[in-house]
Amino acid sequence: MSIATHAPAAAGGPTATASQGTSRDWPFLIASVLATLVLCALVLLDGHTASAALILGGFGLGIAFLKAEFSYTASWRRFMMTGEAGGLIGGLIAIAIVACAVVPVAALVPGFGGAIAPIGPSLIVGAFVFGIGMQLANGCGSGTLYSAAGGSGRMLITLALFIVGSVVGSLHLPAMLRLGGIDPVLASNYLGAWGGLAATLVSLGLMAGFAILVARKRGANFRPKYSILVGAVAVGALSIVVFVAGGHPWSVTYGFTVWGAKIASLIGIDLSSAEFWNWPGPKRALNETLLGDTSSLTDFGMIFGAMAAAAFTKPFARAPWPPLPSLMAAAIGGLLMGWGARIGFGCNIGAFVGGVASGSLHGWIWFAAALGGSLIGIRLRPMFGLAKV
Repeated sequence: MSIATHAPAAAGGPTATASQGTSRDWPFLIASVLATLVLCALVLLDGHTASAALILGGFGLGIAFLKAEFSYTASWRRFMMTGEAGGLIGGLIAIAIVACAVVPVAALVPGFGGAIAPIGPSLIVGAFVFGIGMQLANGCGSGTLYSAAGGSGRMLITLALFIVGSVVGSLHLPAMLRLGGIDPVLASNYLGAWGGLAATLVSLGLMAGFAILVARKRGANFRPKYSILVGAVAVGALSIVVFVAGGHPWSVTYGFTVWGAKIASLIGIDLSSAEFWNWPGPKRALNETLLGDTSSLTDFGMIFGAMAAAAFTKPFARAPWPPLPSLMAAAIGGLLMGWGARIGFGCNIGAFVGGVASGSLHGWIWFAAALGGSLIGIRLRPMFGLAKV
């Protein structure tokens, strides 16, 4: 979930300002809205009201991300390079909003669960590799999705390689898990539902306080822009909608893995004997339609929402293609993010936002490891003609 203004030109995404004027792209706008309505109709015909809510929640998230230009990638980069902390703190605010629903509901209401994961080499390696990839691609899981849907050709390349990397990662995950680790550590298991929520909010407050101290020491801004605050509230509220509808926190990259596996099956690659695809959840997702996968439904909604927001603002997908080195970075970054997300139990959304908002310790460990990877990725960016900030 990416929360800080980031230059769309650097990501290959569309831009528009009031001074430049607007020209709505009605065909793309109408197509994105109609596609959303058709998708909702299909799931409602099967009696799945919650699935329609996932699609609409994703649609709203696509709009919120694109219009607020949320980017964990840019906010982390600015924090590490200049000390500017407004975007990072905006992201923490969004997580706090989500946590207020996820921690107590997951602990007290049957049928609901948090985003939890074991702590071990798989988590740390996956997050570290993901951090490298997100800085090369100039977008995380959600950033890739909304930027590609918003008309960025560069991010379409990232998305394609992200999907490939996710499938490869699914084949490696079982072996990585056998390297060992400890069971998930969940605050509510030790402190109860409300104690777990309090501990989660305190941890977010401590992180925000640390970010402010760093910003002040480096003479940088730490106050989120108004648009970031509005975006944080919107993303937090819509993430709660997705949680209530799906029974678990929002996840982006699992849908990518399922898409890749289905494409692989269509071209004759048999994954049915792979260990990961024999686990109950992945096996069911591989055998059922995408309309039964909650992650995919939210992703579809986000694609159409971002597309609608982009088409409402200006002619769709008219930005020029970036130079070849930038496209190479997009491809490498997508591949690394896909592999890292599957090995590390998700991206900024599923692992960091979902994990921390669930009161799971793995969310903070993922964050620390991904920051370390991001430092490497930032140093590699100039090799591909990308700015460090």
